Amino acid sequence: MKVLNNRILLLLFSLFLVSSLSSQEIQMTEMASLEQVYGEKQESPTALSMNDLGMDSGGYVLYEAEIASTTESGTLSVENIRDYAAVYIDGHLKGGLTDEKKELSFQLSSGKHLLQIYVENIGRITYGPEILDNSKGLFGTVNFNKEEIEGWNMIPLQIKDCEMAMLHFTAIAPTEKPCFYKGKFLLDTLCETHLNISGWGMGEVWINGSYMGTYWEEYPQQSIQIPADVLAIGENEVIVFELKNNGKQIMSLSDKVVFKQ
Repeated sequence: MKVLNNRILLLLFSLFLVSSLSSQEIQMTEMASLEQVYGEKQESPTALSMNDLGMDSGGYVLYEAEIASTTESGTLSVENIRDYAAVYIDGHLKGGLTDEKKELSFQLSSGKHLLQIYVENIGRITYGPEILDNSKGLFGTVNFNKEEIEGWNMIPLQIKDCEMAMLHFTAIAPTEKPCFYKGKFLLDTLCETHLNISGWGMGEVWINGSYMGTYWEEYPQQSIQIPADVLAIGENEVIVFELKNNGKQIMSLSDKVVFKQ
């Protein structure tokens, strides 16, 4: 009977730990600017693919150009975008583009504006009819209100290659621009867990300096697996790169995989 009671106590304690783990929220308390991971800028009259920029593997590039509007609205259209792009005007997110959605309309005041297109290369095609056309990034004609945009700056973003410990973080300030966020959480036991990223847009995650993977609001799975061997008893650190900054600043831990509702 005593052995049975001990097993029941251990089971109840385990359930308590899982419950405590699954309900723990992680508040982001610091941020770091994306400018800290800018690579060497290249200039061109037209937008160049990532391949032409010497980036044949996955990664991010920021494409910048000046646009001018004579109306209170605008339409951006691209010939090729691979694989995903977040479009910002004067630091404000206007929407996304993919190779299946190549046009985006939005409101803006008349005058000159800074267009910033952050493009992610998810990876190379290894099968199918497009295997011979592995160009990535933004390339071909880019039009604003049916006029071709010229004069591009292209900046590789060393996001996955940078050392997290080298980033300079400060207190969180309001911004819509892509950036890094940092938060901390406490553990009193070590076990495999999952980081619930529901409500966030698109980005990358590191736990205690180890890269955990990427997330996207369009994926059916809305969590990232965290192996027990990257965690520590006591304080743990999470760093998030968020491409589509919607002001979300809280993640949470889960004892199971989270799927989109």
